[in-house]
Parts: sequence; structure tokens; C-alpha cells
Amino acid sequence: MLNDQMRNIVQQMPKAELHIHIEGSLEPELIFALAQRNGVSLAYASVEELRAAYAFSDLQSFLDIYYAGASVLLKEQDFYDMTMAYLVRSHADNVRHAEIFFDPQTHTARGVPFDTMINGIWRACQDGPISATLIMCFLRHLSEDDAIATLEEALPFRDKIIGVGLDSSERGHPPEKFARVFERCRQLGLRLVAHAGEEGPPAYIETALDVLNVERIDHGVRCLEDPELTARLAREQIALTVCPLSNVKLRVFGEMEEHNLVTLLEAGLVATVNSDDPAYFGGYMNDNFVAVFDALPLTVAHARQLARNSFTAAFLEPEAKRAFLAEVDQFFAGAGASPGVAI
Repeated sequence: MLNDQMRNIVQQMPKAELHIHIEGSLEPELIFALAQRNGVSLAYASVEELRAAYAFSDLQSFLDIYYAGASVLLKEQDFYDMTMAYLVRSHADNVRHAEIFFDPQTHTARGVPFDTMINGIWRACQDGPISATLIMCFLRHLSEDDAIATLEEALPFRDKIIGVGLDSSERGHPPEKFARVFERCRQLGLRLVAHAGEEGPPAYIETALDVLNVERIDHGVRCLEDPELTARLAREQIALTVCPLSNVKLRVFGEMEEHNLVTLLEAGLVATVNSDDPAYFGGYMNDNFVAVFDALPLTVAHARQLARNSFTAAFLEPEAKRAFLAEVDQFFAGAGASPGVAI
């Protein structure tokens, strides 16, 4: 069991979140409020009934309800309200910086203008209580031509986007499907990330690195199935944005005690902890930290490493990164526990 000292440390330590789908932070209460505001009818009679539907057998069954929830997002204020709710919640978890994924195609396919969506999200990031930047994700179950069209729509808002990613159904949609659009994004100076090695095989991680030239792997937990790949990730210090509660909810691991986070860290990988789709997967940042520290033999040293990794892997200017890392070191200097203390 997690003791009070470790619980306080992981909850209070400064941290960055690098794997958060903003549409996945849409809580049932806000879904119903926005549905009422916009006159959208839902297939669920109540907040409780909707929350009860959050029982997933795999990634696709989650995505089905995820896209249904997004249907209530129609106006700029809707996107603002959703994003601000996440930022306030993250601030309470001592998140100092977030790099927020958003899925334009989920909204433009419903007739929502690109500027309505991005302006609402971006404006909340400017007004919110923490540092926040935006990463635009392409839906991998759609075509590359669709992704290229989305990139063209995004170009007038280039100043509001720091990078691009690749999400949605991994099975049957290898990274190389998006080689052209990622090369175009690289030429534009955008930072590059991609989901790989969650439901897909370790080979998808390699392809994301070698064909898409990504700088960070989202999930990546299946890398340990390939020792050479694991060694490469450690050698090149390619960060993994791991999402523990999500991994268990989507049956990547049967239970948290089976999670490989400790092994990833001990292999020298730049693993981080993130919430993924917190409204659907059982919790925000501190919920993930508490769950994983409760289930695994993690120490104060691991907590410090995870906090440092989150800022090391972030797409921050060097001065800001140094300041956040100094804040982490200062926190642990005063944490009142020796680095080797286990839970």
C-alpha cells in the first residue's frame, strides 16, 4: 500500500503532462451541460447512465463512445470550456506544463469550422492557470490525404500549434501510412510525435522513429518485447509518454501490478506518466501517479526521475525547461525522504 509520505510526494511534486487528448477530458457532466446548451440529443438519459457506459474491452470500443461525446462540441465557447476545465483540474494536481493533443478531424467532419475549434482551445490555454501548448493529431484510421487536407486547414493557425501527432486506432494503420504528411510537418518546423507500441507491435515504434522521424513516442510500452529497440530508445533517450490507467482500462495490462513502468525506468528509458483520456480512463495525473505507486515497487528516486523526465521530454524553450527542472530538484531537496525510500 502507498504510504502517506509517498502519496504526498507524488501528488505535490511539480510535473508536466505530455499525453492528454483534450476531447478525452470531457466529463459526463460537461457533456450533458453542452448538449443542453446546444440542443444536442444524447443516447443516454443521465450523467450516471453515460458514466456507466465507460466499460471498454479495447481501444475501438473506447473510441466509439469518445467520438459520441465529442458531438456536443459545436461552438468556440464549448472548446474553451472543455479546455479550461482540464487546465484547472491539472493545476490542482500540480501540473506546471501541458502539451495538449487535439483532433481536428473529429470536429471538421461534423461541420465545425477549424477556427472555431482551435481558437476556443488556444484561448483557454492563454487564460488558464498553467503553461499549455497544442499538438494537432491526425486520425490514423482515416487516409493520409485527409491528414494532408487537415494540415492545409491548420496552416493559417501555425503560430498556435507546436507540433503534430498520430492517434486513433493503431491496429492495421502503421505509421508509414503517414510518411508524406509527417515529412511536410518536419519541413514546417513542427515537433513530431506518434502513438506506437500500445496495441500495435514494437515494429510500429521503429517505423515511427525511422520513417516519420518522431522525437517522442506516445505509449511505447510494448518496446520491451524487442531488446534491440529498447536499447536504442535508451541510447537515444527517446521519451515514452506512458499512460498507466489507460493501459489497464484498455487491457494492455490485466492489472496495474503487471505494468512495466519500473522495468522501463530501470532500462534507462525516459518514461513519463500521463493521463491520456482522463474522463474515460479513471483519472487525471495524480490519479495515475497514486495508482502506479500503489501497485509497483517505486521509490522517491523513481518519483523524482518521472518528474524530471516529464520536463526533459517536453517541447519547451531551454530557459523554461531549466526553470521547471530546478523546481523539481528544489521540491525533492525539501521532500524529507531519502531517494531510496520505497513505498
